[in-house]
Amino acid sequence: MTAANHSGDGDTGGDGNYGGGHGCEPGGKGSDAERARLAALRDGEPLVEFAGGSTPYIDYQSIDVLLSLQQPRSDAPAELPFYVLGQVKELLFKLLYEELVRVRSLLAEDEVWQATWVLRRVQREAGLLCSTWDVLGSLAPTEFNAFRDSLGQASGLQSYMYRMVEYVLGNKDPRLARPHLGVPGVAEQVRRALEEPSVYDAALALLARRGAPLPATALERDWSQPYAPSDAAERAWAQVYAKGGAPGGGPSRPESGGELFWLAEALADVAEAMCRWRSLHLLTVERIIGTKPGTGGTHGVAWLRRVSEHRFFPDLWAARGRL
Repeated sequence: MTAANHSGDGDTGGDGNYGGGHGCEPGGKGSDAERARLAALRDGEPLVEFAGGSTPYIDYQSIDVLLSLQQPRSDAPAELPFYVLGQVKELLFKLLYEELVRVRSLLAEDEVWQATWVLRRVQREAGLLCSTWDVLGSLAPTEFNAFRDSLGQASGLQSYMYRMVEYVLGNKDPRLARPHLGVPGVAEQVRRALEEPSVYDAALALLARRGAPLPATALERDWSQPYAPSDAAERAWAQVYAKGGAPGGGPSRPESGGELFWLAEALADVAEAMCRWRSLHLLTVERIIGTKPGTGGTHGVAWLRRVSEHRFFPDLWAARGRL
């Protein structure tokens, strides 16, 4: 079967009882009524026969295409988990990026509670990303060395989806867009992510609309350049915590107007999750290759240690010292 076979139909239903169907029109194959009819007809037994040489689930998820994309370059058994986990990470990077772009748009529209809700999920997605290191950290140095030369100069540093995640979170380093400039269809995506405001830029603009006295340098600048921490922004976040907290120091209820408090904590949750990602990356690499240079041209652990010291949303971290 090829990608052309994928009709996009099917219904996962959320419970593993995968039925077929097109769309969700009333009474159609993707409707509650049709699902109830099929379940009653078979006394709750699963559908096991489908016409057309495929199943709705294969078509919906493009499973045949997805499972054809693993192409290890050696016979070393440990390369497959390394390869698959790399692809899992790329899918999660894509998910994180799209979710964070939505958060940025919601903040620009003053939909603070909706943005906070999405950030809640982003934190969990970042946690899933962190868990990939649990698997990769199980590779013994000898297992990794058995296929490491097959990587050549390939390195996660060249992941354009991860670079776009860093950019939408506000860690703008124009140098790191350069590996992608000659890649058709990719260069434009990376350039756009670099030049657009970050989630944090949108959060600061929201604070300004709510009355925070932020300087123009924090609100009107070249978005492609690194953000410079601001004392005014630090004070603004401290005020958010001071005004948004309930008596006794806990968070106020949503209905009491503490939405900026909850947004600040949701942003901090995501920032912490991404810090964990970097720290686990550092530990995993140090455990497997020690202090050897990385495949992407860096000094390996030394580079990762420096990167792991960076903090997304720096004013939000610094505001803790004012409380």
